[in-house]
Amino acid sequence: MDIFQITEHSVTPCVVGTTGLPAKGFVWIDARLDEIAADPDAWRNEIERITGVAIYDLHMTDAMNLLHPSYFDSTHDYEMVVFRKLSLAATLDGAASTSPPEPSRATRKIPAALIDLLTQPVTFFVTDRVLITVHGDQSRTIDAARTRMLEYRQNLNGGSHSMHLPASPQELMLRLLNAMVDQYLALRQPLTDQIDRWQRALLDAQRPFKDWMALLDARIALRKLDHLCEEQHDALQELRDHFVDSVRQGEDDRAKDLLLVRVNDVIEHVARVLGHARRLESSIESAVQIHFSAMSHRTSEIVRTLTVITALFMPLTLITGIFGMNFQVMPLLTNPQGFWLTMGSMAVIVIGLLLFFRRKHYLDE
Repeated sequence: MDIFQITEHSVTPCVVGTTGLPAKGFVWIDARLDEIAADPDAWRNEIERITGVAIYDLHMTDAMNLLHPSYFDSTHDYEMVVFRKLSLAATLDGAASTSPPEPSRATRKIPAALIDLLTQPVTFFVTDRVLITVHGDQSRTIDAARTRMLEYRQNLNGGSHSMHLPASPQELMLRLLNAMVDQYLALRQPLTDQIDRWQRALLDAQRPFKDWMALLDARIALRKLDHLCEEQHDALQELRDHFVDSVRQGEDDRAKDLLLVRVNDVIEHVARVLGHARRLESSIESAVQIHFSAMSHRTSEIVRTLTVITALFMPLTLITGIFGMNFQVMPLLTNPQGFWLTMGSMAVIVIGLLLFFRRKHYLDE
């Protein structure tokens, strides 16, 4: 468990003693799930010693649940936000996957952009002067934010060469949430490129499309992303409503406005990911429909060709059938020109049928 004191001008690791929280700034406590799972009661007691706030049992259970959806809840002492972020080492966030791969998916090649959609939760506990983050073994989002703040250096003229430090635990949480949502935005281009490749393959008449299971996995993954974004949007909307409802007389209105601007920005980013996921899902369904429409069109062309051939040969078959009957006396049987007259009549019939079909536009593409 790492503890940092964040003031207006600096970020420093600290150890909170028995005298309570530092007088200046606020405290960020960053913990991993394995640390909590080793002794949950001891961890909660330590948090209560540092912050003076006791975390409820149900919230502790939620924080340790790797399958928990995005969620917001508040108590008299703190607010809790559960937010699902990207989890694989191959993704931008770099954390190991917490859910085993499905057996059917493990036996076939899955596009990297789809594997990136696996997620795991990050839990935030927020008080007036403390932010507690609980996450898996590794999180590049949180590690990168911590590194940037520890490397923060203020210029002599009062400015900063890169960023301003967060002024409150709520602002730091929103910065982290915004970085996590931006990872989903970064997946839009790889997913779009993969869908475009499948669309071209679906409409390629020269090679039959064979990646049906991967396409199904894409649709399932996008549907999960759709549901995930809806949960994130609902949780952030409840957080925003809580910020609005918790405004008290005499508080700094500008600070509250900045928090609302930040949470609205995060909600807008989630809405963009949600809209893009729905567009991609619609694109897959449209591509499949176009594929089967093209297949139906090609089948219709083949059937039409076979129908024309059948129509051409039906009268010829009739003629050969008549002359194949075992009668002793038939016209043209003893005529030296009978064979050529029969063949000529067959040719005339075929040419006449072709002209008739062409006039009726039966042979048009």
